[in-house]
Amino acid sequence: MPRPASALIHADNLRHNLGVARASAPAARVMAVIKADGYGHGLERVARSLRSADLFGVASVDDVRRVRAAGLDHPVLVLSGFDSPEDLPLLRQLGAATVVHSPHQLDMLEASQGGPIDCWLKVDSGMHRLGFAPGQVAEAHARLARSPQVGSEITLMTHFASSDEFAGVETANQMRVFEQATAGLPGPRSLANSAAVLGWPRSHGDIVRPGGMLYGMSMVAGTTGADFGLRPGMTLGSRLLAVNTVAKGGCVGYAGAWQCPEDMPVGVVALGYGDGYPRLVAASTPVLLNGRPAPIIGRVSMDLMTIDLRGHPGARPGDPVVAWGEGLPVDAVAAAAGTIGYELTCSVTSRVLFSED
Repeated sequence: MPRPASALIHADNLRHNLGVARASAPAARVMAVIKADGYGHGLERVARSLRSADLFGVASVDDVRRVRAAGLDHPVLVLSGFDSPEDLPLLRQLGAATVVHSPHQLDMLEASQGGPIDCWLKVDSGMHRLGFAPGQVAEAHARLARSPQVGSEITLMTHFASSDEFAGVETANQMRVFEQATAGLPGPRSLANSAAVLGWPRSHGDIVRPGGMLYGMSMVAGTTGADFGLRPGMTLGSRLLAVNTVAKGGCVGYAGAWQCPEDMPVGVVALGYGDGYPRLVAASTPVLLNGRPAPIIGRVSMDLMTIDLRGHPGARPGDPVVAWGEGLPVDAVAAAAGTIGYELTCSVTSRVLFSED
């Protein structure tokens, strides 16, 4: 019998969230970012659910293969670009576009043989991760434009470091740097990630690139996706495995990290960090038992967690437990673990049973 840990993917919610992205940037085309196995939701499942997107963004050539094997012929962009000359024939074969972010890639493109590849020229406007420095952009664009190995339209792009800070100045500074570096250069513009789609309308340009918002997650500290009209893409759940009575003073879990203040019922849930639930979640973080909150007590272990059942006198083994998703935002659980929802959904492991509603 399989473990009861399960991840239910809400296809209708994914489509709803895509609709929010479109409504937020009505003049732009929408790239659905489905890298990292669709942020842990399943690349093929997400791609099919979001087939109304204008194009897809992925992390690797292997991701492009998966999109094509799923029967989708959308334009696909490899967001980190190609790594070696051997990638170029595959990009041509699969009909995929690539980001170009370094002189080394330009050299490989110019030395390659075969038909033209659609290219996106990445500008480092302040993130300082990938991209050409502003002073190198015009020359890089000229090299792409005169290369027979490059498609006729070159898209200009950048990536924001702090677009989740709606009142900050860094994103406005990055927009200004990008505009100055690309002034007079032809081609569509793409700047906005999820946070910028929601909070920086002037950045929308020709193509927006939502990622986390498609899966119902917030990008802004202290908020949840619901605050932006988003719905959860995943519900991670399991079942109550046992109900025990532990005496006052009894210690629960590894290292006796939690001590019972009275004789009390303790529930054991078949879910742990081996399934992707964060081990370092703060004490008293809730799960939903039969739709109502029950706080975690003791340390989350590999296969199991323990919960306080004093507010659930009718709890029985087999009762459903929600760790995050419908009714309990992943953003709230992530905040209790000192991380972001993106990391949690990407960390769900292969032993969890996935399904789609």
